[in-house]
Amino acid sequence: MTMDMKTFSCMDCKLTTCSSNSGFQGETWPDFCLTKNTEDEKYKEWLGLYEEGRNQEIMKAAADVEFEGYCQWPRALEIVEFAKRIGAKKIGIASCVGLAHEAQLFTKILRSHGFEVYGAFCKVGATLKTEVGIDEKCFAVGETMCNPIVQAQLLNEAKTDLNVVMGLCVGHDSLFYKYSEAITTTLITKDRVTGHNPAAALYTLNSYYKKLLGEETK
Repeated sequence: MTMDMKTFSCMDCKLTTCSSNSGFQGETWPDFCLTKNTEDEKYKEWLGLYEEGRNQEIMKAAADVEFEGYCQWPRALEIVEFAKRIGAKKIGIASCVGLAHEAQLFTKILRSHGFEVYGAFCKVGATLKTEVGIDEKCFAVGETMCNPIVQAQLLNEAKTDLNVVMGLCVGHDSLFYKYSEAITTTLITKDRVTGHNPAAALYTLNSYYKKLLGEETK
């Protein structure tokens, strides 16, 4: 499959010079570089969005956490520290029920730091999948639907300051992010095959996970 230059993006760049000081020297950028080709006025407009609402506060807190905990803090602690820096008092957890144990351990951690915690598991509502139009064949992996929109609405009603996703299914997490009123971060990304380490499949593309490239596994 051939690609027109207009379809190229950062995903096709082998230089990534924008991540270092040399990245500010335009001669090192490829012709399709997004930094090079984005109009100055448009970029300034987008950059200005960091001044809206709490965006700057959130960016500064995130940068502080990255700086202070770089290669030292596990993500669970990064979330704790981030929550403190944005003044969050009440943390919402939207968790897969299959990760109930992990969610309750994280709740213990949060409460030990003085946070109020309010959470909802994915099966809240105990509703059959067919009630929202899901094919009955999906009963093979459980009859009760995951309920990310209701999870979000429950946390919205609880007026959480920061929400944390723990292991929601692909797509279900998308709906939770869409309807969550509080800013949201993720602690665990579900991947039952790799022990919830999705990157593992990317690192083994040349062996077992060739199937990700549409190739048959021998």
